[in-house]
Amino acid sequence: MPVNLHAKKQLVSRIVGVGVNRVRFDSDHLDDVADAITRDDIRSLITANTITIKPFKGTSRGRAKTKKIQKSKRGATQGSKKGRKGARVGKKTVYVNKVRALRYILKIAKDRKEITNDVFKTIYKKINGNTVRNKAHLRSIIAETKSNQKS
Repeated sequence: MPVNLHAKKQLVSRIVGVGVNRVRFDSDHLDDVADAITRDDIRSLITANTITIKPFKGTSRGRAKTKKIQKSKRGATQGSKKGRKGARVGKKTVYVNKVRALRYILKIAKDRKEITNDVFKTIYKKINGNTVRNKAHLRSIIAETKSNQKS
């Protein structure tokens, strides 16, 4: 007559920290499993490979990855683009990316002591007011202020 080992399975799952369905008992040693009462008994059975834990099986992302690659390939080349530039990437997104990049460069210049705090504040305001066009323009402004400080 087979013994109901469901309670043992639950105990093993709590000890190991896995789901009940991943717990497997060796069919040759079911009587040992039935005799195991304490947590130490169960741990010793696990080390003896009488109780095994099935490996975790996740969801395969293979098809999703290939689909994403295919999607990114499509419609990016010249001639396939529909809609004006602002329709594909919004003005605000472009502005935010530009401002973040410029502020980062400005911060590095301040940390390197290339510019003083006063100069930092004035250039920061210029960036905020969209006076600075791009990174090269910002670097030229920083170089200009450095040369003015020396003289």
